[in-house]
Amino acid sequence: MDFSGNHILSIDQFDRADIEKLFSVADNLEAFASKQKITRVLEGAILGNMFFEPSTRTRISFGASFNLLGGNVREITEVGSSSLAKGESLADTAQVLSGYSDIIVMRHPENGSVQKFAEASRVPVINAGDGSNEHPSQALLDLYTIQKELSQNNKSLDSLRIALVGDLKYGRAVHSLCKILSLYSNVKLNLISPEELKLPKDILNQLNNSGANVVQTENLEEGISEVDIIYVTRVQEERFNNKQDANKYRGLLSLNQSIYTANCEPNTVIMHPLPRDSRSDANELDSDLYANPNLAIFRQADNGVVIRMAMFALVLGVEEKIEDTSKPVNWKVGLNS
Repeated sequence: MDFSGNHILSIDQFDRADIEKLFSVADNLEAFASKQKITRVLEGAILGNMFFEPSTRTRISFGASFNLLGGNVREITEVGSSSLAKGESLADTAQVLSGYSDIIVMRHPENGSVQKFAEASRVPVINAGDGSNEHPSQALLDLYTIQKELSQNNKSLDSLRIALVGDLKYGRAVHSLCKILSLYSNVKLNLISPEELKLPKDILNQLNNSGANVVQTENLEEGISEVDIIYVTRVQEERFNNKQDANKYRGLLSLNQSIYTANCEPNTVIMHPLPRDSRSDANELDSDLYANPNLAIFRQADNGVVIRMAMFALVLGVEEKIEDTSKPVNWKVGLNS
């Protein structure tokens, strides 16, 4: 894949060499993401951050990533605050806003919408989630997290054993993660969900065609045994026809420390793309897991910054220029320990 000047719309664009290149750039940006150093390599550049669905981590981390590279961010955070509410088409919006931006990140509730937008854009577009379809940057940061967590136990992405738990039908993060895992060898996936929320057949077929060992079950305890990673996702209630339909599945697959201790290997890592639903009738990851050192959800969220920095650096062609404007941070970073 040629990153420079191109859109990132789907995990299908990536092969293993592309992922390795992205991760290498991310490794080199760790000091900047953690504010040990600063760079102004994108000084003067403008990100158009267009989010037509609610978002916390993805929207803010894309913006923070661009700021950390020295760029400026302009945002739209809902359809009602844009001319789409007046009937303007995505194509017209793309033509106009790409004249104001050097790169655009877009989230939209309709499957395929970001692709349509990108076709009319005059600058690169990154897909930050289109309906229940895909979420490529989430899959990349998830895989980066998995690799880092596995390395603590001298394991690699090849021969990964992972349990995917929850709403696998509508979870776009899961869809993109499954696609990216199909690039690796000897992967075993336990797909744990209610029958009605099973992984879509096209993605299941992609996994099977890759040679992955796929097991589908509704039994949480059975599915999380003998795995390296447990990846939990919430019920995507916004994709259901009504809240009552979503409520039927809420809380069916909840993980707590006692279930973890009884069924998991000692070093099994717990991940979640967030937000997790902490309401009492859902509680998919119990608060008693906070003390578990294998709970990686906040390390995972932190990795979103460095991965998205790497995406910007590669798409805008500055990955070799990061150090040119590097200098020390001149403020106090973090809390006193």
